[in-house]
Amino acid sequence: MRNKYILLRHGETKYQAKDLPIFYPFPENPPISLTTKGKKMIKDSVLEIKKENDIDLIYASPFYRTIQSAKIASGILGVKPKYDKRLIDINFGIYHGRPFNDLWNKIKERELFYKKPEGGETRREVKKRVLSFFKEIDKKHKDKTILIISHADPIWLLVSHFKGLTEEETMKHKKDYHPKVGTFTKL
Repeated sequence: MRNKYILLRHGETKYQAKDLPIFYPFPENPPISLTTKGKKMIKDSVLEIKKENDIDLIYASPFYRTIQSAKIASGILGVKPKYDKRLIDINFGIYHGRPFNDLWNKIKERELFYKKPEGGETRREVKKRVLSFFKEIDKKHKDKTILIISHADPIWLLVSHFKGLTEEETMKHKKDYHPKVGTFTKL
């Protein structure tokens, strides 16, 4: 890697606050906002990041919750965010807005690497698009510290890739690398 990367998951939304066992609606209408606690999570994480890092660039997913998170980060860091659709959350197709079990009763979590929900994408496809983004910006920049604001699955899959994990190991270590809302990790 030619740059230093910090990966931050968006702050808490009502889905995490209420522990709602359903997939986010897609497209988001109305947009899914951060809770007050979610905004504070991002502020606290970015202030912690700032203590040890001079952030040169911010890239974020163009979903509302990540846009809100990026604006908070931008206000603290003084860096204008750029948005890239390759950082969006996994597309669960027809299962968006429905209970988790509707999908997991049809496709097991492990199978989501190679089985696509109707109208959605596999985890392999998510990993491919996130890696495409990563390779492009790593080639474009040199010796920068880059903050990437995204969602749990894209971050988890990217971290697992750079740790050299197989799909089986990625699933085994999901609890270790699948980020909680408002938390960050370094590559």
